Amino acid sequence: MKPSMKVSTVAPFGKETRSFRNYLVHLPFLLRLITLSMLIFALARPQNEDEWDERYVEGIDIMLATDVSGSMLLDDMKPNRFEAAKSVALEFIDSRPNDNIGLTLFAGESFVQCPLTNSHDILKSMLKANDVNSISKRMDNGTAIGMGISTSVSRLVDSKAKSKVVILLTDGANNAGEVTPLDAARTAKEKGVRVYTIAAATDIKEVVQQTPFGVYRTPIEQVDEETLKEIADITGGKYYRATDKASLKNIYKEIDRLEKTKLQVSDYREYEEEYQIFALIAIAALLLELLLRFTILRRIP
Repeated sequence: MKPSMKVSTVAPFGKETRSFRNYLVHLPFLLRLITLSMLIFALARPQNEDEWDERYVEGIDIMLATDVSGSMLLDDMKPNRFEAAKSVALEFIDSRPNDNIGLTLFAGESFVQCPLTNSHDILKSMLKANDVNSISKRMDNGTAIGMGISTSVSRLVDSKAKSKVVILLTDGANNAGEVTPLDAARTAKEKGVRVYTIAAATDIKEVVQQTPFGVYRTPIEQVDEETLKEIADITGGKYYRATDKASLKNIYKEIDRLEKTKLQVSDYREYEEEYQIFALIAIAALLLELLLRFTILRRIP
């Protein structure tokens, strides 16, 4: 005979009573899954890469020495001599991704606007921002070709490259500065630097301006081709004459075919371990699971 018990009513047993423990009953299992997942991520050893990488590329070290005297604003090259030279120089920089390139500006004096760098975006942004009018206000008047060469060569002295080049672009004759162009050329030769000279000028002799008071004729200083040729000859470079933007492009393309040499490029990378956060989450999930199992979710046999 089966045991039995008589009660007055079974109604209370038909109502299901639920507490917060009923809602947490599956939480330990979920925490266990989180613990295992985080352990897998931690064992995979995620890293943040940041290290030195040394490689050899084909390239040369080049200093662009550009005339920024007032005559560079003449519009015989469109829109003017300086803007035409700047546009072609930007294309030249893009065509030499492996070279270290710097920028020297000169008028009556000279200064290095950008030292030798492989970060061409920085160099290009500096070159694009140049304006002859604003620069001429901060510099002496004149054309210091010798100073432009000397300043550029000083930045190439410590270069480890076998090929060191100055590309000098001017539209006038040397009439300022403490160093003569030929003395600067001889120094460049001693330091193993070749100077490629570019005369950026047409054959116009004067600027004619029509005013209410009559016609004014302003003579234009002519480029000193003989000195530029001698500079190139002394240093083992080459002389070019650019009369328009197209010929200027062809000149830079020819220079682009210069002999290349191997350069060592160093990139810095450092590996930083990123597994710690996953390990901490795994430990926290495991401890919370154990706490729940032995406290509010403890099962009594």
